[in-house]
Amino acid sequence: MKKSIAGIILIVLICFTGLTSCKDRAVVKQQKKAEIEQVKTIENQIEANVYPLPTSAKVIKMLTELEVGYIIGISNSVENTKKYFSSTTRAINLGVYGADLSYATLYNMQQEVINYMGAIRSLSNELNMSKIYNEELYEKIKKNFDNRDELVKILTAAFNDTYNYLSENEQQPLALLVVGGAWVEGMYLTTHVSEAAYQVAGISGVLLEQKKSFELFLEITKPYSNDPSVSDFIKLLGPVKKVYEGIGTSLTEQNIIDITKVIDGVRSQIVQ
Repeated sequence: MKKSIAGIILIVLICFTGLTSCKDRAVVKQQKKAEIEQVKTIENQIEANVYPLPTSAKVIKMLTELEVGYIIGISNSVENTKKYFSSTTRAINLGVYGADLSYATLYNMQQEVINYMGAIRSLSNELNMSKIYNEELYEKIKKNFDNRDELVKILTAAFNDTYNYLSENEQQPLALLVVGGAWVEGMYLTTHVSEAAYQVAGISGVLLEQKKSFELFLEITKPYSNDPSVSDFIKLLGPVKKVYEGIGTSLTEQNIIDITKVIDGVRSQIVQ
């Protein structure tokens, strides 16, 4: 999507340049160079403002396709919103609740959706993002309860808007914390679909996909390693990194047990 938009812009600019062919070739060449640089700038802006990982909605959709049931009480309690006072904990748990919202939505748990919309509104208000998680979003969700593909699009758009808002308002570290919180909660839900997740066919494939996402997350946080909130969060993920480093192209039962254990540890520290 990002590349196609930039490509269209480039074609338009080049076509416009072609209309001025009577100009001096050196001038035209210089114009083309400037226009290509402009396209690169636009492309970088698009890249910077697109949610960098598969959203929790996409991860949860994979769980629904495995035909595992919804587990009541597994998600972060909405009462915990009262515990989050700093922008750091609010951002991380905005991501956590975003994953929980996806979980409830894609399993058609309507009261849970209302509860998590409320929790997200509470945190997003504190982060000045009240316009994203509004009544209009809930109405869209409600109208599409029976269409999982459409629900994923709606939720993904909300996550993109959240990431965009923070990025465009010079709060990239907070944007990354939202992404990180959503990733941890998505992993937590994945590893707790049953008392013995390793016995559920297909779970290993989902967890392997999340290894790629985890590595990408570590990569995109590197430019912000001097930010205390980001560096603290990355340290918290240290045990996850260690477990994933010892994994190849397939998972054993012990691998899944180890992943579950470290995710439990990380998650318990961020949801408090």
